[in-house]
Amino acid sequence: MEKLFAPKKPQPDKKLGIYVHIPFCRSKCQYCDFYSFGGSRDKYLVDGYLQALVTHIKETAERCPEYVVDTVYFGGGTPSFFGADNLRRIFAEILANFRVMRDAEVTYEANPDSITDQQLKKLRREGFNRISIGVQSDDDEMLKKLGRPHNYEQAVQAVEKARAAGFNNISLDLMYGLPNQTCEQWQKTLTHVLELKPEHFSCYGLKVEEGTPLWDYKDCVLLPDDEAQADMYLFAVDTLKNAGYGQYEISNFAKRGHMSQHNLKYWLGEEYIGFGPSAASDFGGMRYTNKADIHAYIEGVLTHGAILDECEQIPMRERAGEYVMLRLRTCLGIEEEEYEKNYLMPFKPLKKLLEPMAEQGLCELEEGRWVLTPKGFLLSNQIIGELQLAQSKSTPLAKKR
Repeated sequence: MEKLFAPKKPQPDKKLGIYVHIPFCRSKCQYCDFYSFGGSRDKYLVDGYLQALVTHIKETAERCPEYVVDTVYFGGGTPSFFGADNLRRIFAEILANFRVMRDAEVTYEANPDSITDQQLKKLRREGFNRISIGVQSDDDEMLKKLGRPHNYEQAVQAVEKARAAGFNNISLDLMYGLPNQTCEQWQKTLTHVLELKPEHFSCYGLKVEEGTPLWDYKDCVLLPDDEAQADMYLFAVDTLKNAGYGQYEISNFAKRGHMSQHNLKYWLGEEYIGFGPSAASDFGGMRYTNKADIHAYIEGVLTHGAILDECEQIPMRERAGEYVMLRLRTCLGIEEEEYEKNYLMPFKPLKKLLEPMAEQGLCELEEGRWVLTPKGFLLSNQIIGELQLAQSKSTPLAKKR
Protein backbone atom coordinates (compact mmCIF):
# COMPACT_ATOMS: atom_id res chain seq x y z
CA MET A 1 0.00 0.00 0.00
CA GLU A 2 1.33 3.43 -0.88
CA LYS A 3 2.48 5.32 2.21
CA LEU A 4 -0.25 7.94 2.08
CA PHE A 5 -0.48 8.11 5.86
CA ALA A 6 2.94 9.20 7.09
CA PRO A 7 3.55 8.76 10.85
CA LYS A 8 3.13 11.95 12.84
CA LYS A 9 5.59 13.14 15.47
CA PRO A 10 4.11 13.36 18.98
CA GLN A 11 2.94 16.84 19.94
CA PRO A 12 2.44 18.23 23.45
CA ASP A 13 -0.79 19.98 22.52
CA LYS A 14 -4.04 18.40 21.46
CA LYS A 15 -5.05 19.00 17.85
CA LEU A 16 -8.45 20.41 16.95
CA GLY A 17 -10.31 20.96 13.70
CA ILE A 18 -12.82 23.77 13.25
CA TYR A 19 -15.76 23.65 10.86
CA VAL A 20 -17.86 26.73 10.04
CA HIS A 21 -21.16 26.18 8.26
CA ILE A 22 -22.27 28.84 5.77
CA PRO A 23 -25.89 28.05 4.84
CA PHE A 24 -26.27 30.76 2.18
CA CYS A 25 -26.45 29.83 -1.52
CA ARG A 26 -27.28 31.62 -4.74
CA SER A 27 -29.72 28.80 -5.50
CA LYS A 28 -30.50 25.38 -4.08
CA CYS A 29 -29.26 22.43 -6.16
CA GLN A 30 -31.79 19.78 -7.10
CA TYR A 31 -29.99 17.01 -5.19
CA CYS A 32 -28.79 18.91 -2.11
CA ASP A 33 -29.99 17.77 1.31
CA PHE A 34 -27.58 19.86 3.39
CA TYR A 35 -29.00 22.64 5.54
CA SER A 36 -28.88 25.64 3.22
CA PHE A 37 -31.18 28.03 1.44
CA GLY A 38 -30.98 29.89 -1.84
CA GLY A 39 -31.71 33.51 -2.67
CA SER A 40 -30.39 36.95 -1.85
CA ARG A 41 -28.32 37.54 1.28
CA ASP A 42 -30.61 39.48 3.60
CA LYS A 43 -28.36 42.03 5.35
CA TYR A 44 -30.22 41.74 8.65
CA LEU A 45 -29.88 37.95 8.64
CA VAL A 46 -26.22 38.05 7.56
CA ASP A 47 -25.32 40.58 10.26
CA GLY A 48 -27.14 38.59 12.91
CA TYR A 49 -25.47 35.40 11.79
CA LEU A 50 -22.01 36.94 11.84
CA GLN A 51 -22.59 38.25 15.36
CA ALA A 52 -23.76 34.82 16.51
CA LEU A 53 -20.73 33.11 14.98
CA VAL A 54 -18.32 35.61 16.54
CA THR A 55 -19.93 35.17 19.95
CA HIS A 56 -20.01 31.38 19.69
CA ILE A 57 -16.35 31.25 18.63
CA LYS A 58 -15.24 33.43 21.56
CA GLU A 59 -17.19 31.46 24.14
CA THR A 60 -16.05 28.09 22.81
CA ALA A 61 -12.38 29.04 22.63
CA GLU A 62 -12.38 29.66 26.37
CA ARG A 63 -12.92 25.91 26.88
CA CYS A 64 -10.02 24.91 24.64
CA PRO A 65 -6.82 26.39 26.12
CA GLU A 66 -4.88 23.14 25.71
CA TYR A 67 -5.77 22.75 22.01
CA VAL A 68 -4.07 23.97 18.88
CA VAL A 69 -6.08 24.27 15.69
CA ASP A 70 -4.52 22.57 12.70
CA THR A 71 -7.48 22.66 10.27
CA VAL A 72 -10.24 25.18 9.55
CA TYR A 73 -12.95 24.36 7.02
CA PHE A 74 -15.68 26.68 5.70
CA GLY A 75 -18.43 24.54 4.17
CA GLY A 76 -22.00 25.02 3.17
CA GLY A 77 -24.04 26.08 1.48
CA THR A 78 -21.73 28.16 -0.64
CA PRO A 79 -19.05 30.05 1.33
CA SER A 80 -17.82 31.80 -1.83
CA PHE A 81 -21.31 33.26 -2.31
CA PHE A 82 -21.21 34.57 1.28
CA GLY A 83 -18.38 36.93 0.31
CA ALA A 84 -14.69 37.35 1.10
CA ASP A 85 -15.15 40.08 3.72
CA ASN A 86 -17.58 37.98 5.75
CA LEU A 87 -15.30 34.94 5.59
CA ARG A 88 -12.32 37.07 6.59
CA ARG A 89 -14.19 38.42 9.60
CA ILE A 90 -15.03 34.92 10.83
CA PHE A 91 -11.51 33.65 10.28
CA ALA A 92 -10.03 36.69 12.05
CA GLU A 93 -12.17 35.82 15.07
CA ILE A 94 -10.85 32.24 15.02
CA LEU A 95 -7.27 33.53 14.85
CA ALA A 96 -7.90 35.96 17.71
CA ASN A 97 -9.40 33.38 20.07
CA PHE A 98 -7.85 30.01 19.20
CA ARG A 99 -4.22 29.02 18.89
CA VAL A 100 -4.04 28.34 15.17
CA MET A 101 -0.93 26.65 13.81
CA ARG A 102 1.02 28.67 11.26
CA ASP A 103 0.82 25.83 8.76
CA ALA A 104 -2.85 25.02 9.46
CA GLU A 105 -4.91 23.84 6.50
CA VAL A 106 -7.58 26.49 5.85
CA THR A 107 -10.20 25.50 3.27
CA TYR A 108 -13.27 27.13 1.82
CA GLU A 109 -15.83 25.66 -0.54
CA ALA A 110 -16.66 27.60 -3.67
CA ASN A 111 -18.89 27.47 -6.71
CA PRO A 112 -17.39 28.66 -10.00
CA ASP A 113 -20.03 31.37 -10.51
CA SER A 114 -19.22 33.14 -7.23
CA ILE A 115 -15.42 33.08 -7.43
CA THR A 116 -13.73 36.37 -8.25
CA ASP A 117 -10.12 37.47 -8.55
CA GLN A 118 -10.57 39.95 -5.70
CA GLN A 119 -12.14 37.33 -3.41
CA LEU A 120 -9.35 34.84 -4.04
CA LYS A 121 -6.59 37.39 -3.44
CA LYS A 122 -8.19 38.66 -0.22
CA LEU A 123 -8.65 35.20 1.24
CA ARG A 124 -5.21 34.00 0.20
CA ARG A 125 -3.65 37.01 1.95
CA GLU A 126 -5.61 36.23 5.10
CA GLY A 127 -4.23 32.70 5.28
CA PHE A 128 -6.73 30.59 3.34
CA ASN A 129 -4.58 28.04 1.52
CA ARG A 130 -6.97 25.42 0.13
CA ILE A 131 -10.07 25.75 -2.04
CA SER A 132 -12.66 23.10 -2.89
CA ILE A 133 -14.50 23.94 -6.11
CA GLY A 134 -17.83 22.32 -6.96
CA VAL A 135 -17.51 21.36 -10.64
CA GLN A 136 -19.72 18.21 -10.69
CA SER A 137 -19.83 17.85 -14.49
CA ASP A 138 -18.33 19.17 -17.73
CA ASP A 139 -21.75 18.99 -19.45
CA ASP A 140 -23.58 22.33 -19.34
CA GLU A 141 -26.97 20.75 -19.97
CA MET A 142 -26.42 18.35 -17.11
CA LEU A 143 -25.41 21.19 -14.84
CA LYS A 144 -28.72 22.92 -15.63
CA LYS A 145 -30.66 19.75 -14.80
CA LEU A 146 -28.90 19.56 -11.46
CA GLY A 147 -29.70 23.17 -10.67
CA ARG A 148 -26.07 24.22 -10.69
CA PRO A 149 -25.64 28.01 -11.17
CA HIS A 150 -22.56 27.77 -13.41
CA ASN A 151 -21.26 26.25 -16.62
CA TYR A 152 -18.09 24.27 -17.21
CA GLU A 153 -16.15 27.15 -18.73
CA GLN A 154 -16.65 29.05 -15.47
CA ALA A 155 -15.20 26.06 -13.62
CA VAL A 156 -12.11 26.12 -15.84
CA GLN A 157 -11.73 29.87 -15.26
CA ALA A 158 -12.19 29.39 -11.49
CA VAL A 159 -9.24 27.00 -11.34
CA GLU A 160 -7.10 29.39 -13.38
CA LYS A 161 -8.02 32.31 -11.11
CA ALA A 162 -7.26 30.29 -7.99
CA ARG A 163 -3.83 29.40 -9.34
CA ALA A 164 -3.12 33.03 -10.21
CA ALA A 165 -4.09 34.08 -6.68
CA GLY A 166 -1.57 31.67 -5.18
CA PHE A 167 -3.68 28.66 -4.25
CA ASN A 168 -1.48 25.59 -4.58
CA ASN A 169 -3.96 23.17 -3.05
CA ILE A 170 -7.08 22.92 -5.19
CA SER A 171 -9.74 20.24 -4.88
CA LEU A 172 -12.49 19.56 -7.42
CA ASP A 173 -15.83 17.92 -6.61
CA LEU A 174 -17.32 15.63 -9.27
CA MET A 175 -20.51 13.56 -9.44
CA TYR A 176 -21.29 10.42 -11.41
CA GLY A 177 -24.45 8.37 -11.84
CA LEU A 178 -26.26 11.48 -13.09
CA PRO A 179 -29.57 11.41 -15.01
CA ASN A 180 -29.09 9.73 -18.41
CA GLN A 181 -25.32 9.69 -17.91
CA THR A 182 -23.40 6.96 -19.70
CA CYS A 183 -20.02 5.50 -18.81
CA GLU A 184 -18.62 7.12 -21.93
CA GLN A 185 -19.81 10.55 -20.79
CA TRP A 186 -18.26 10.02 -17.37
CA GLN A 187 -14.99 9.03 -18.99
CA LYS A 188 -15.06 12.23 -21.03
CA THR A 189 -15.66 14.27 -17.89
CA LEU A 190 -12.65 12.74 -16.16
CA THR A 191 -10.48 13.37 -19.22
CA HIS A 192 -11.46 17.05 -19.22
CA VAL A 193 -11.06 17.73 -15.51
CA LEU A 194 -7.67 16.02 -15.39
CA GLU A 195 -6.47 18.72 -17.76
CA LEU A 196 -7.05 21.22 -14.92
CA LYS A 197 -4.41 19.43 -12.82
CA PRO A 198 -5.87 19.95 -9.33
CA GLU A 199 -4.17 18.46 -6.29
CA HIS A 200 -7.27 16.64 -5.10
CA PHE A 201 -10.50 15.08 -6.38
CA SER A 202 -13.70 14.13 -4.58
CA CYS A 203 -15.89 11.85 -6.69
CA TYR A 204 -19.38 11.11 -5.40
CA GLY A 205 -22.12 8.92 -6.81
CA LEU A 206 -25.45 10.75 -7.01
CA LYS A 207 -27.83 9.80 -4.22
CA VAL A 208 -31.43 10.93 -4.49
CA GLU A 209 -32.36 11.98 -0.95
CA GLU A 210 -35.90 12.37 0.30
CA GLY A 211 -36.84 16.02 0.77
CA THR A 212 -34.80 17.28 -2.17
CA PRO A 213 -36.39 18.61 -5.38
CA LEU A 214 -34.88 15.70 -7.31
CA TRP A 215 -36.72 13.24 -5.08
CA ASP A 216 -40.07 14.56 -6.27
CA TYR A 217 -39.42 13.62 -9.89
CA LYS A 218 -36.87 10.81 -9.48
CA ASP A 219 -39.16 8.40 -11.32
CA CYS A 220 -39.22 10.68 -14.36
CA VAL A 221 -35.46 10.73 -14.92
CA LEU A 222 -33.34 7.86 -16.15
CA LEU A 223 -30.73 7.22 -13.50
CA PRO A 224 -27.89 4.74 -14.12
CA ASP A 225 -28.47 1.47 -12.25
CA ASP A 226 -26.18 0.13 -9.54
CA GLU A 227 -24.06 -1.83 -11.99
CA ALA A 228 -23.49 1.21 -14.20
CA GLN A 229 -22.61 3.33 -11.15
CA ALA A 230 -20.15 0.66 -10.04
CA ASP A 231 -18.49 0.67 -13.46
CA MET A 232 -18.17 4.46 -13.31
CA TYR A 233 -16.64 4.29 -9.85
CA LEU A 234 -14.07 1.65 -10.75
CA PHE A 235 -13.16 3.53 -13.92
CA ALA A 236 -12.54 6.66 -11.83
CA VAL A 237 -10.35 4.73 -9.38
CA ASP A 238 -8.18 3.33 -12.18
CA THR A 239 -8.05 6.56 -14.17
CA LEU A 240 -7.07 8.73 -11.22
CA LYS A 241 -4.52 6.20 -10.00
CA ASN A 242 -2.86 6.19 -13.40
CA ALA A 243 -2.83 9.99 -13.32
CA GLY A 244 -0.96 10.02 -10.00
CA TYR A 245 -3.84 10.46 -7.54
CA GLY A 246 -3.69 8.07 -4.61
CA GLN A 247 -7.02 6.91 -3.24
CA TYR A 248 -7.08 7.49 0.51
CA GLU A 249 -10.84 7.27 1.15
CA ILE A 250 -13.80 5.78 -0.70
CA SER A 251 -14.53 8.97 -2.65
CA ASN A 252 -11.30 10.94 -2.30
CA PHE A 253 -8.08 10.98 -4.30
CA ALA A 254 -5.01 13.15 -3.86
CA LYS A 255 -1.55 13.89 -5.12
CA ARG A 256 1.07 13.03 -2.51
CA GLY A 257 0.94 15.47 0.40
CA HIS A 258 -2.49 16.87 -0.50
CA MET A 259 -5.01 14.75 1.37
CA SER A 260 -7.74 16.80 3.05
CA GLN A 261 -6.39 17.05 6.59
CA HIS A 262 -9.71 18.32 7.88
CA ASN A 263 -11.79 15.49 6.46
CA LEU A 264 -9.26 13.01 7.80
CA LYS A 265 -10.28 14.13 11.27
CA TYR A 266 -13.77 12.73 10.68
CA TRP A 267 -12.52 9.44 9.27
CA LEU A 268 -9.79 8.92 11.88
CA GLY A 269 -11.97 9.79 14.87
CA GLU A 270 -10.11 12.96 15.85
CA GLU A 271 -11.65 15.97 17.61
CA TYR A 272 -13.41 18.83 15.85
CA ILE A 273 -15.86 21.61 16.70
CA GLY A 274 -18.59 22.89 14.36
CA PHE A 275 -20.06 26.39 14.31
CA GLY A 276 -23.34 27.32 12.66
CA PRO A 277 -26.74 25.65 12.22
CA SER A 278 -26.61 21.85 11.64
CA ALA A 279 -22.85 21.78 12.34
CA ALA A 280 -21.65 18.72 14.24
CA SER A 281 -18.89 18.41 16.84
CA ASP A 282 -16.93 15.59 18.43
CA PHE A 283 -15.12 17.14 21.36
CA GLY A 284 -14.16 16.16 24.87
CA GLY A 285 -15.74 12.75 24.57
CA MET A 286 -19.10 14.24 23.59
CA ARG A 287 -20.80 14.37 20.24
CA TYR A 288 -23.30 17.13 19.59
CA THR A 289 -25.11 18.81 16.70
CA ASN A 290 -26.44 22.34 16.45
CA LYS A 291 -30.05 22.93 15.50
CA ALA A 292 -30.63 23.05 11.75
CA ASP A 293 -32.31 26.45 11.98
CA ILE A 294 -30.37 29.69 11.47
CA HIS A 295 -32.87 31.78 13.41
CA ALA A 296 -32.83 29.39 16.38
CA TYR A 297 -29.04 29.32 16.24
CA ILE A 298 -28.73 33.12 16.26
CA GLU A 299 -31.24 33.55 19.07
CA GLY A 300 -29.77 30.72 21.12
CA VAL A 301 -26.20 32.00 20.92
CA LEU A 302 -27.02 35.65 21.56
CA THR A 303 -29.41 34.97 24.45
CA HIS A 304 -27.42 32.08 25.94
CA GLY A 305 -30.28 29.75 25.15
CA ALA A 306 -30.32 26.22 23.75
CA ILE A 307 -28.67 25.70 20.37
CA LEU A 308 -28.11 21.94 20.41
CA ASP A 309 -30.32 19.45 18.65
CA GLU A 310 -28.44 16.38 19.87
CA CYS A 311 -25.80 15.78 22.53
CA GLU A 312 -24.50 12.47 23.80
CA GLN A 313 -21.50 10.77 25.31
CA ILE A 314 -20.38 7.91 23.09
CA PRO A 315 -19.88 4.54 24.87
CA MET A 316 -16.66 2.63 24.21
CA ARG A 317 -18.44 -0.11 22.26
CA GLU A 318 -19.97 2.47 19.94
CA ARG A 319 -16.58 4.12 19.50
CA ALA A 320 -15.22 0.73 18.50
CA GLY A 321 -17.99 0.42 15.91
CA GLU A 322 -17.15 3.86 14.57
CA TYR A 323 -13.49 2.90 14.32
CA VAL A 324 -14.45 -0.01 12.06
CA MET A 325 -16.91 2.05 10.01
CA LEU A 326 -14.75 5.14 9.52
CA ARG A 327 -11.32 3.53 9.15
CA LEU A 328 -12.59 1.07 6.57
CA ARG A 329 -13.68 4.04 4.48
CA THR A 330 -10.00 4.89 4.19
CA CYS A 331 -6.96 3.13 2.76
CA LEU A 332 -5.53 3.05 6.28
CA GLY A 333 -7.98 0.34 7.31
CA ILE A 334 -8.10 -1.39 10.70
CA GLU A 335 -5.45 -3.18 12.74
CA GLU A 336 -5.84 -5.87 15.40
CA GLU A 337 -3.55 -4.56 18.14
CA GLU A 338 -4.71 -0.97 17.66
CA TYR A 339 -8.35 -2.06 17.90
CA GLU A 340 -7.97 -4.24 20.99
CA LYS A 341 -5.73 -1.78 22.84
CA ASN A 342 -7.93 1.27 22.26
CA TYR A 343 -11.38 -0.28 22.59
CA LEU A 344 -10.83 -3.43 24.69
CA MET A 345 -12.81 -5.48 22.19
CA PRO A 346 -11.67 -8.78 20.62
CA PHE A 347 -10.59 -8.60 17.01
CA LYS A 348 -11.04 -12.30 16.40
CA PRO A 349 -14.78 -12.08 15.41
CA LEU A 350 -13.89 -9.45 12.82
CA LYS A 351 -10.95 -11.41 11.49
CA LYS A 352 -13.19 -14.44 11.07
CA LEU A 353 -15.29 -12.43 8.61
CA LEU A 354 -12.44 -10.57 6.94
CA GLU A 355 -10.48 -13.66 5.90
CA PRO A 356 -13.16 -15.09 3.56
CA MET A 357 -13.82 -11.56 2.26
CA ALA A 358 -10.14 -11.39 1.31
CA GLU A 359 -10.54 -14.58 -0.71
CA GLN A 360 -13.38 -12.86 -2.60
CA GLY A 361 -11.16 -9.87 -3.39
CA LEU A 362 -13.12 -7.49 -1.15
CA CYS A 363 -10.30 -6.73 1.27
CA GLU A 364 -6.65 -7.51 1.84
CA LEU A 365 -4.15 -7.62 4.67
CA GLU A 366 -1.31 -5.16 4.09
CA GLU A 367 1.45 -4.82 6.66
CA GLY A 368 -0.86 -5.96 9.43
CA ARG A 369 -3.79 -3.72 8.43
CA TRP A 370 -7.04 -4.85 6.86
CA VAL A 371 -8.09 -2.56 4.02
CA LEU A 372 -10.94 -2.72 1.55
CA THR A 373 -10.17 -3.01 -2.15
CA PRO A 374 -11.99 -0.80 -4.72
CA LYS A 375 -14.36 -3.74 -5.21
CA GLY A 376 -14.85 -3.85 -1.45
CA PHE A 377 -15.51 -0.12 -1.28
CA LEU A 378 -18.52 -0.68 -3.52
CA LEU A 379 -19.95 -3.02 -0.88
CA SER A 380 -18.63 -1.09 2.11
CA ASN A 381 -22.03 -0.55 3.75
CA GLN A 382 -22.77 -4.27 3.65
CA ILE A 383 -19.29 -5.27 4.80
CA ILE A 384 -19.20 -2.78 7.66
CA GLY A 385 -22.70 -3.81 8.71
CA GLU A 386 -21.64 -7.46 8.98
CA LEU A 387 -18.53 -6.55 10.98
CA GLN A 388 -20.48 -4.33 13.36
CA LEU A 389 -23.07 -7.07 13.90
CA ALA A 390 -20.30 -9.50 14.86
CA GLN A 391 -18.81 -6.86 17.08
CA SER A 392 -22.11 -6.25 18.88
CA LYS A 393 -22.25 -9.93 19.88
CA SER A 394 -18.71 -10.08 21.24
CA THR A 395 -17.70 -9.70 24.88
CA PRO A 396 -15.31 -6.86 25.80
CA LEU A 397 -11.82 -8.04 26.70
CA ALA A 398 -11.92 -6.22 30.03
CA LYS A 399 -14.82 -8.38 31.19
CA LYS A 400 -12.88 -11.56 30.49
CA ARG A 401 -10.14 -10.69 32.97
